[in-house]
Amino acid sequence: MEEISKKIGNNIKVARKLKKLTQKEVAEHLYMTQQQYSRFETGKYELNYSQILQLCDLLDITPNEVFEK
Repeated sequence: MEEISKKIGNNIKVARKLKKLTQKEVAEHLYMTQQQYSRFETGKYELNYSQILQLCDLLDITPNEVFEK
């Protein structure tokens, strides 16, 4: 499960960088600190469904892109 969380985190990180957003900017959109958000990108914590949808909206990606292997 940890490997999947890391892959999802990496997919989110790539999408964030393509949009030229910082972790802090994304974290603010999700109403959390940059440190909390960073844990999602490193796979230490998992996002809930609502957070995934918010991220998809912000990053202009689909949930399928978040979960791609």
